[in-house]
Amino acid sequence: MARPHKVLIALTSHDTLGDTGKPTGYYVQEAAHPWQVFRAAGFEVDYVSVRGGKPTESGFDPDDAVQREFLDSERERLAGTPTAAQVDAADYDAIFYAGGHGTMWDFPGDKDLAALGRDIYENGGVVAAVCHGPAALVGLRLSDGTPLVAGREITGFTNDEEAAVEATEIVPFLLQTELEKLGARYRVAPNFAENVVRDGRLVTGQNPASATGTAHGVLAALAD
Repeated sequence: MARPHKVLIALTSHDTLGDTGKPTGYYVQEAAHPWQVFRAAGFEVDYVSVRGGKPTESGFDPDDAVQREFLDSERERLAGTPTAAQVDAADYDAIFYAGGHGTMWDFPGDKDLAALGRDIYENGGVVAAVCHGPAALVGLRLSDGTPLVAGREITGFTNDEEAAVEATEIVPFLLQTELEKLGARYRVAPNFAENVVRDGRLVTGQNPASATGTAHGVLAALAD
């Protein structure tokens, strides 16, 4: 009997929004809703974060039953996440880079996190990211040195959305601009509308509204 699919949800460890003094972290919805989709499909879900331990949460909506269930049931595991260097890519069928503004500071420079995504992808697995989670794709190169996103259709938080939340001058770079520089073909929907783009085994979502759809894109990619 084949083992269940295993998905790794990657979370930021960065907890401060630039020089504003405001807290940030991973956006709870963008981990919780995919977690629900994966569990409903019978997948096993694990977590990884940049610094390990308990990553900071942001954007928690107490009126969202899925978010409440996620934090309640996963609290113990979220309190002790491993770093990417402590995780074996061979154990996973997919990696899902959750968003939150914190990713903009620590995802791109984490070589171990990039290597984890590369190895999962080159093992035939799926790389997925939502909202600011595609910040992880900035540093993700294939073994031949090619950016994973080069020539690929993707999406993620847009320049217009960054302006709409008044963070253009706060973030260290503009996600859309940086990924387009790497050769990505960025597909943009109206601000904060659901938008999921699947290019083979690369699945991306534009914003929080796209989190559930991005997870379903992972299921579709693994079913092919």
